[in-house]
Amino acid sequence: MHRSFRPLMIGLVAGALACADHETPTTPLVELPALPFASEGEAARNERIARFFARALQNTEFRSYVKGQLDASPFPEHKIQLQRFLQSGNRRGIQALATENAVGEREIDDAARSAMALEVYLPVKEHQARWTGDDRLLVATALRDRDVPVAFDVHGGRHFLSPDRPPQTPVLAVVPVETDFDRLSIQSQGACLQTLTPSCGGGGGGGTSGPPGLYLTSAHFTQTFEGWLKGDPEFEIHIMGQKGSTDSLARYQCAGEHAPVPYSFDQNSLDWSGNVLLFSQTELDTYKAQHPGQAFRIVAMEDDDTACEMKVDQSRWNAVVTAIGPTYRDITGAIDTVSVTKILKGAKSLINLLTVLASWIKTNDDLIGTAIEDKVANEYHSGANWVVKGESNITNGWLNLVLR
Repeated sequence: MHRSFRPLMIGLVAGALACADHETPTTPLVELPALPFASEGEAARNERIARFFARALQNTEFRSYVKGQLDASPFPEHKIQLQRFLQSGNRRGIQALATENAVGEREIDDAARSAMALEVYLPVKEHQARWTGDDRLLVATALRDRDVPVAFDVHGGRHFLSPDRPPQTPVLAVVPVETDFDRLSIQSQGACLQTLTPSCGGGGGGGTSGPPGLYLTSAHFTQTFEGWLKGDPEFEIHIMGQKGSTDSLARYQCAGEHAPVPYSFDQNSLDWSGNVLLFSQTELDTYKAQHPGQAFRIVAMEDDDTACEMKVDQSRWNAVVTAIGPTYRDITGAIDTVSVTKILKGAKSLINLLTVLASWIKTNDDLIGTAIEDKVANEYHSGANWVVKGESNITNGWLNLVLR
């Protein structure tokens, strides 16, 4: 959807949604000026399959089947992978979509195969609790976080939702896959996914034991950096350091929900506590040997794309380093001491552009900011010793980092 429509749509939707509690299932959610359908590309393909899915939900038995599959899903937020769901159960989903849309199964197959990998779930927890499997439901899709969601009712009516707050009507999201269904499926075979134990990479991270290195023991962020249609946030911590002998940066390690143990932790709310490795002592020693005297950066991200792959707009990285570099005399990196009591201290850091193996790719990954030692930032928060600074030198969170 073209961005120029967004201010108009948000204003119109905000007023219309105030009456959402009084609508009937057969009444359109909101009456809005029609926006053009996406004419080509991924957004159009996603809208097409979302509309097919919504119309299939007219069928009471299919709605019950979908709800049962969502409730039984062992994946985070009870997600199901759309294309696999349609093919499972002797193609029950394909058949339901074809029947209720009065098209051939081949057309549904083609629509599902031409769309990107999609996941289906109820992203709003209150909607999860309230939806009983009735037809008071919308199916919404958006290609990027905070795009205006395009929604369909069970009769195929097309509506536009606020990207900033959900409607009262429960919304089933059909959105690009964020979940690593294959990895989590393997874990579930070991009967650990349902409990999200540390060894499965979920919850609060590992116990206090682990290899020597730099650990995160608590984190707080001031906002989720995630639109409501994308569900829970997926926070990641990236260790960035000198790229070769250049004045640019490359990623050396990543900790997050889909990272391998012991770098795996799942923070899906503003506050987290636990014990997760960010950079092992072996990695620290190797980095120091290859880059004598060079600090590394600790960068916080909210992932809206491929897990542990930092893809941000170059201008956004520029805005961060330009704001905080001069302010803190470029002491915006980190280095471990060689004293008996090891501590992590602020140090001079390279401030040139982030460099990754791929070329710059503009996505909706949110660059939350880079961590600065509290003494350098002259800003202190209980239970934390590093402050996360973002664009315009805004504090976006704080971390407690320890060397063991």
